[in-house]
Amino acid sequence: MKFLSRLLLLLLLTAGAIWGWEKVKSTDFYRLNLTDEPVMETSHNVVLQEITSMGRLELVRYNFRDVVEQELIRDILPNSKALLVIQGEAIGCLDLTKMTVADVAESADSLIVRLPEPELCMARVNHEKSRVYNTEFALNDEALLIDQAFKKAEGQVRQSALEMGILDQTRQNAEKILRPVLEKVSGKKVLLRYRPQADIAPAR
Repeated sequence: MKFLSRLLLLLLLTAGAIWGWEKVKSTDFYRLNLTDEPVMETSHNVVLQEITSMGRLELVRYNFRDVVEQELIRDILPNSKALLVIQGEAIGCLDLTKMTVADVAESADSLIVRLPEPELCMARVNHEKSRVYNTEFALNDEALLIDQAFKKAEGQVRQSALEMGILDQTRQNAEKILRPVLEKVSGKKVLLRYRPQADIAPAR
């Protein structure tokens, strides 16, 4: 039982390590400033408002580019139009906080690990990389047109990610990433299985 508990803890630590490393790689924090250029210093007064436990292991990211034409139909005046080039992203993950010790079973030479079903844990529009390409007859409707275009684009990102098999890709990446780590630690053959959604207790 102690071994199984340690194995479950390893899964959570692996998720945290991968998540943390991805965050560090996405910034310039780990790069040293070796030039003589002046350094800008900024002071902050940060107040911690909330601590959230992280147990989601992000395994695949899809990036999308969508050209959206939004139109507001009018009876008399010309229709208002907006053309946007939108960048979006979707992430497939496993929520390891839903696992318990009962999800790990062992025999003399193998381990069976039951993982929660892959999830689409994020589907969003990247507003910083998206651009309004053109508007026509927008007048006072421009803000409404753009807002509706972003909302519909976000829904399209989610739908496209699911249709393109992001959940299946998440399963495949779990095999590539988790199974070798667990086999090396346990010294046993590891079989990954997935629980149906109905068997997964709701997150609290």
